[in-house]
Amino acid sequence: MFDRLTVYLDSIRARDPAPRSRWEILLYPGVWALFWHRVAHWLFEAELFFLARMVNHTSRFLTGIDIHPGASIGRNFFIDHGFSVIGETAVIGNDVTIYQCVTLGGTNPTNGVGGKRHPTIGNNVIIGSGAQVIGPITVGDRARIGANAVVTDEVAEGATMVGFKARSTLVPVETYMREFMPYGTPCDEPCEPDPSRIAALEKQLTEMRAELDSLRKAFPAATTEVAEHERLRSGTQD
Repeated sequence: MFDRLTVYLDSIRARDPAPRSRWEILLYPGVWALFWHRVAHWLFEAELFFLARMVNHTSRFLTGIDIHPGASIGRNFFIDHGFSVIGETAVIGNDVTIYQCVTLGGTNPTNGVGGKRHPTIGNNVIIGSGAQVIGPITVGDRARIGANAVVTDEVAEGATMVGFKARSTLVPVETYMREFMPYGTPCDEPCEPDPSRIAALEKQLTEMRAELDSLRKAFPAATTEVAEHERLRSGTQD
């Protein structure tokens, strides 16, 4: 059991640069919410529904995270910060990361008969802050849900969903991305300036200036006429 806890804490540390030690991670509300959910889920499966709800409400009061006792959650689940809601029939895979204020919500069946109402989240999925994933849909493995996105349709494996109503960004890198992507936000641009790209842009600018100078020499009359037109227009504006 201690080894499993160590693996879990290390998985969080790999996704969050803030903690300096495992002891610090043990203070995270998401860690405690998951712990209490394990207890509530065990009671729920034993059909001790009232006791399961009591544990659930206590956990929500202490952590600000509401996970229904019936929700099924895999290994290394990490809720960064809190104030998230996870519904009864939600199914969450392994190594899933959820940021603050996320809802895995359900739909109300028109016939009044309960059933699968909440989403199924695949492995290694990242859901950004404020996202709403609604209904009995499936979010494929390694998918990324952008911040504040509202997802009501199936999400393909490796896709990134953004917007309201959410749409896929169709970034080609998503089809083979395996590593953790903070905040569920892909970016094609490097964080640091690329010297080779800057040099290429400067070269292109120099070539454009040289081409412009050659055009001015080839058509001096036209250049003078344009300059005179700009001077008169500026004088009119003044």
